[in-house]
Amino acid sequence: MTRTYLLTILLGLIPVSELRGAIPYAYFNGVPLWLSFVIGVLSNALVPVIGFAFLNTLHKILDKWSFYHNLFEKTVARAQKNVGSKVSKYGLLGLMLFVAIPLPITGAWTGTLGAWVLGLDRKKSLLFILLGVLVAGIVVTTVIYTGSGIASLFTKNIEI
Repeated sequence: MTRTYLLTILLGLIPVSELRGAIPYAYFNGVPLWLSFVIGVLSNALVPVIGFAFLNTLHKILDKWSFYHNLFEKTVARAQKNVGSKVSKYGLLGLMLFVAIPLPITGAWTGTLGAWVLGLDRKKSLLFILLGVLVAGIVVTTVIYTGSGIASLFTKNIEI
């Protein structure tokens, strides 16, 4: 069971899965739904803290390498395109809504990167990203609670 908890935390932290992967993984591996929600949301809530810390420090060092620089520039362009229109239209509420929609190009990582790229206030951005994580956690948990067949919208069944 410890392995399930650790993998749930890892899934909540990585950009590919975030809450869409963490909560269903935990639940379908025997963790009660309420605890799956708590672990998933708490691990995903670490993302903006880690993201802003990375962007403020390690990014400056790594940006000197062309491979990293080119990859980062492509990622930034995608984040500006995805997040920028929502933020310019709805402000920080748009950032929260962007993070709250549990789809593949949305989430705490893209929201954090978008807030950083757009030069938004970090404390306010952090608050709205965390609210978005909470809403996304509620959405994913509700979908799972109302019918595990619908959960396939967010996940693939992975045997590890």
